Amino acid sequence: MKLIIVESPKKCDTIGRYLGKEYKVMASQGHIRDLSKKGKGGFGIDIDNDFQPDFLIDKKKAWLVDELRKTASKADEVILATDPDREGEAISWHLAEVLDLDVESTKRLQFHEITKPAIEEAIKNPGHIDMNLVNSQETRRMLDRILGFKLSNLLQRKMTLKSAGRVQSATLKLICDNDDEIAKFVPEEYWTIDLNLNIDGKIVKASLDKVDGKDFKIHNKEEADAILARIPKTLPVTSLETTKKKVPSKLPFTTSTMQQEAFAKFHFSTKKTQDLAQSLYEGLDVNGEHVGLITYMRTDSVRISDEFFYKHAKPFIEKNFGSEYVGYIKAGKKKERIQDAHEAIRPTGTSRTPEIVARFVSADEAKLYRLIYDRAIGSLMSDKVDEVTTVLFEANGLTFRATGNRTLFKGYEAIYGEFDDDETKLLPEIAANGVYAIKKIDQQQKYTKAPARFTEAKVVKTMEEVGIGRPSTYAATIQRLKEVGYISIKGGTVTPTEDGKRVTFVLNKYFPELISTEYTANMEGQLDQISEGETTRKEAMTDFYYPFITKFESVQAYMWKDHEKETGEMCPECGSPLVIKKGRFGEFIACSRYPECNFKPKKPVVEAEQTGELCPQCGKPLVVRKNAKGDKFVACSGYPACKYIKDNEAKEKKEVVVYTEADYLKQCPDCRTGHLVYKMGKKAKYIGCTNFPKCRHVEWINKLEKKGRRGNR
Repeated sequence: MKLIIVESPKKCDTIGRYLGKEYKVMASQGHIRDLSKKGKGGFGIDIDNDFQPDFLIDKKKAWLVDELRKTASKADEVILATDPDREGEAISWHLAEVLDLDVESTKRLQFHEITKPAIEEAIKNPGHIDMNLVNSQETRRMLDRILGFKLSNLLQRKMTLKSAGRVQSATLKLICDNDDEIAKFVPEEYWTIDLNLNIDGKIVKASLDKVDGKDFKIHNKEEADAILARIPKTLPVTSLETTKKKVPSKLPFTTSTMQQEAFAKFHFSTKKTQDLAQSLYEGLDVNGEHVGLITYMRTDSVRISDEFFYKHAKPFIEKNFGSEYVGYIKAGKKKERIQDAHEAIRPTGTSRTPEIVARFVSADEAKLYRLIYDRAIGSLMSDKVDEVTTVLFEANGLTFRATGNRTLFKGYEAIYGEFDDDETKLLPEIAANGVYAIKKIDQQQKYTKAPARFTEAKVVKTMEEVGIGRPSTYAATIQRLKEVGYISIKGGTVTPTEDGKRVTFVLNKYFPELISTEYTANMEGQLDQISEGETTRKEAMTDFYYPFITKFESVQAYMWKDHEKETGEMCPECGSPLVIKKGRFGEFIACSRYPECNFKPKKPVVEAEQTGELCPQCGKPLVVRKNAKGDKFVACSGYPACKYIKDNEAKEKKEVVVYTEADYLKQCPDCRTGHLVYKMGKKAKYIGCTNFPKCRHVEWINKLEKKGRRGNR
């Protein structure tokens, strides 16, 4: 038996079916180890020994590591097949370390789609763990640990704020800068002048284009009226030009452009888009086959393979649209550090069309699949051809422009885009020397608009443009900012909260270089250099650590605590002002001399609201109360003498838990007929048998964790 270890449990069944009984496929379920909290600063890094990391097995994964070890010990060969990126490479290395595998000889599979041909090809041509990628990921984790620990601790002590981070704080600054631009924006007045011309009974709109042969800007009504006085009743045609314009298709999706387009089309959040794409990549049941529908969804490459074009796309386009619709593989603009080993996001084949797939997947999965499918196929189709007509009318030094557009050849828009001609874009027959009457003059006062507030899609686009974060971190960064309360997202619009503005102000004041997009982008570039063997982890950590710690120590000494807002009342015990403080559970009022004075005013007792019912046990009124979580319930006003709670009987009935194969961890070693699953006891989570109470086999998770721990590498 050969053991293959992947990251996600969803891949196990699919890959297992493709490879047969000779292989057993298990999942690491992401990272199995992380930095410990030992050593200087609790970083889990030996600073004085070339920044050697100290790793510890995740407590929640101890049981899983135990299972992997047992299975690996029985296997003829262990093959690592984690995701094809920097994080996946690091996970493979951690697995090799924990399972005592030889890093240099252990096979490492890489596949960018979960289909039978791709898996079989990966098995035939295995690689090995790339230690440059591992070192790059380790360096990223250590940078994040040091920055996160030090800055977060400082903010918590001085500002009662939650956290800071390398990519997180730079992204938050982008959002706050956008908010500042909007707040500081002063609208400027300007005017536009448009005409409606009567051309053979059809109204054609023409806009003022030049004044006395020059570009112009109308600042106020007086200037607009002066131009209005120069407009005659008829306008002659002075130029009539018709040209053909080729419009190339858009490039296939990267992670960033997929998230942007999914938001634009369906208003999907970045997290939702990534979750849907993950599901499509890992595989779904379509027409009786569990198969991966798209290629790897974390990529910044726009490359499409020759194999996909010639084997799948070209025959599909010729059959469904005609040979004249076949285009070519387009190359995007060259950017530094693109992970071109990956392809763009595309369907794994053309036979599973969006119409077929939609019958077997959820509505949102179907929407995203169609978007990916059509965009990829469209990128390989021929250009759209438009006929563009431009007409200039001129009199008294005023030039007006009218344009019309007509599609001559649909090209890629046959599958991706709106290709029906819009009647408002078509111009009627216009004589080259014609003179046409003005039917209406439209003079409008307008004001310049403030920059648009960021959407999630705009945040992702900006992160990509300035070079902070990577495809795997865009959605996670936005989600993290939301979780810590630094941004709010309503209808896809991103707004910084007061805490978000405060943390950005403080970090920009004391650590401006750390949250600048240039610094963060340069750090990302250095990580890429490590992954390509151009620099080392030690060099990168040395360049970062010592200047940062020196700056941190000096800032820590002179950074004052955040000013606490006074309530206007005085402490009755010591006479000092009462202030609003922030704690773990929100704001509260206390003495400004804390901890010397511990006074905190008691909350006024609010009389419980009566329901109008009487207690069935003692006859006293029933009232509405709240538990520690803030949830309301109805109970007797005679508590604690009477402990009656309405509807408590129904709540006390135990819910019947139904377990499925997806919940099974392994076969029960005692009864041999049941399976071990996670269960929740009164005080702790444990592993128990599905045949309970007939079988009472129990494994306590904390004991398994102690057995599974390992030290550094």
